[in-house]
Amino acid sequence: MNKHFDIAVVGSGPGGYVAALKAGAMGASTVIVEKGELGGTCLNNGCIPSKALLAAAELMHHVKNASEMGVEIAGEVSVNWSKIQARKDKILATLRGGIKGLLGARKVTIVKGRGVIGGEGKIVVSRDGGSEEITAGKLILAVGSVPARIPGWPTDVNVVCTSDEALHWKTLPRTLLIVGGGVIGCECACMMGALGVEVTVVEMLPQLLPNLDGQVAEALTKIFTKRGIKCFVGTKIEELTADGRVAKGKLSNGVVLEVDRVLVATGRKPNTAEIGLEKVGITPERGFVRVNNKMETGAKGVYCIGDANGRCLLAHAASAQGVAAVENALGHEHVFESPIPNAVYTFPEIASVGMTGEEAKAKGLPIAVGMFPLTFLGKAMAVGDNEGFVKVIRHRESGELLGVHMMGHNVTECIAAAGAMMHAKVKVKDVAEVVFAHPTISEALKEAAEDAMQMALHLPPRKVMRVVAGV
Repeated sequence: MNKHFDIAVVGSGPGGYVAALKAGAMGASTVIVEKGELGGTCLNNGCIPSKALLAAAELMHHVKNASEMGVEIAGEVSVNWSKIQARKDKILATLRGGIKGLLGARKVTIVKGRGVIGGEGKIVVSRDGGSEEITAGKLILAVGSVPARIPGWPTDVNVVCTSDEALHWKTLPRTLLIVGGGVIGCECACMMGALGVEVTVVEMLPQLLPNLDGQVAEALTKIFTKRGIKCFVGTKIEELTADGRVAKGKLSNGVVLEVDRVLVATGRKPNTAEIGLEKVGITPERGFVRVNNKMETGAKGVYCIGDANGRCLLAHAASAQGVAAVENALGHEHVFESPIPNAVYTFPEIASVGMTGEEAKAKGLPIAVGMFPLTFLGKAMAVGDNEGFVKVIRHRESGELLGVHMMGHNVTECIAAAGAMMHAKVKVKDVAEVVFAHPTISEALKEAAEDAMQMALHLPPRKVMRVVAGV
């Protein structure tokens, strides 16, 4: 094997493999080093397996409520967890094969093993049977993140788990405690609740989904409660014990829970320990490798993308950063400043891009908020999924589109339109003038934009109508 390359990528997650594909497409000799399965956390222990399981759970949710649509299902409808898991495993294997084929088509060399920095332009790859050194003109670190565990808590992964284990459980628990009401915790709660598991979510902060819009979090909490999912917010786990069979949690509100399993979903930490950062003079901050908008670390020829740089722990952000890093590494300047959308695959779905109203107010920005509930939307009513709303945040003086927040059927697809318009730096007036197809869920974006300008036609008129020319 040729051991010198133009670009060496460490990690094959959505940041690393996309970076390698981009480098290969640009004609650079490229190697990618991966210690585990191709695809990284997203494909193997994150985005894809969770969505495959959620799809089955959502189908069961709709089956249980089919009579509301006039569909009567006779007989017992049951969950075959082993078949659900087998389907998920087949999807993962297919996608891994697809990544391998894409890398091969662009002549990217794949090296299996644990890669660490050996010095300027050097990667040392260790595996059973020894190690080898690879040199490259530029290094791209795409080492990702791992689930955070809580020190002092039981370590038996058969009872106290992280998402790494939970997505591959061989059996379903009867009762489940989820510690952390962020994206992972809420998606798992929604999934397990629909599959018949008795779920309790405990979140230390005052709301579920702490980093998202407050009204979205409040609406989701009400939906979960209606479905029998217990939610304790502003609550801590004072003590957690496990005896190999069950776990017992003592909450700060005095409640004591005894459950079959515990899912610890309290966040993720960068996977940067002992990867040789000191060999090139990089000092991480709380484990994160800080970068500028070109993904440069400050060390000569070293770039860092994805979760490990701490800018945005989302797969699509990692992919976009990977493209930017390669273009900069190969001399084509790419300053990365694109807005990054969020997607939460509960049902109803949640999606957002840009600032929340709370964030805008904290910055002292004058804002106008437009809202359109899906209960008023023809498509939502027709498909029987009318929970949720769309919210648009507008700068009251400049008319700038500051943020969009959605909850409802298929909004993770609709958010792309909002993201594209924010990327183009359009005004809310421009959003309101776009013609959306009817009947669609996306129409609610236009309606909310109109409401942010006090011009909504499908809402009762506001008491004050004020139109500012050009805004």
